[in-house]
Amino acid sequence: MREWICGRNPVYEALRVARRHFFRLRLAEGVHEDGSINEILGMVRGKKILLERVPRSTLDALSSAHQGVALEASGYPYSSLRDILDNAARRGDPLFVLVLDILQDPQNLGTLLRTAEITGIHGVLLPLRRTVTVTPAVVHASSGASEHLLVAQANLAQSIAALKEAGAWVVGLESGPQGLPPEQVRLDGPLALVVGSEGEGMRSLVRASCDLLLRLPMRGQVGSLNAAVAGSIALYLAWQARGFSGRING
Repeated sequence: MREWICGRNPVYEALRVARRHFFRLRLAEGVHEDGSINEILGMVRGKKILLERVPRSTLDALSSAHQGVALEASGYPYSSLRDILDNAARRGDPLFVLVLDILQDPQNLGTLLRTAEITGIHGVLLPLRRTVTVTPAVVHASSGASEHLLVAQANLAQSIAALKEAGAWVVGLESGPQGLPPEQVRLDGPLALVVGSEGEGMRSLVRASCDLLLRLPMRGQVGSLNAAVAGSIALYLAWQARGFSGRING
């Protein structure tokens, strides 16, 4: 399967990580070949990637946010739960996994993948069915962060059981009164953070698999946070509990 990755950051990150096979790079005619475009051209130079300069309308047919560049690539390279566990062991950190239960919105998935990459997640688990997957729209929404992550599709109930066997504490995000406030939930050890779908939250079996439920405090008039926003806040709370380990600035 082949797909088109569009936008300067997504194309740049895909080429930089080089986990996919690449076939064609399309540039809009007249695009300034400086900055990130120049860096992209430098990465494809000498590789067996066909360079095509095409009318902007050709790229418009691929995406409304192409920024003058598109890269034809093989499909997203999914990983396994074993790969994620090995990644944690290799990095020597307490296990840190994001579990996403049947998200439907590509923008939400992309946002969460971007935050997950920034906060040092060892991997992300998606269910086998009824979920948005890592499509080109998600790659764009993540600004290319998806290319750096290990993302696996798996049976979530079985995977959560395996994470528990590996020592992880499973914490689900909950907007109702059953959830505990952040100050009552330890997030610094081996952790699997579960974020439910936009409308219904976690499915009952996944919810029942959680060791604890975490509720983010609110004081405004709006009833709940967007799934991507809530998940991103929780990821930062967990990273903060870990002393912002591995940060490269600040």
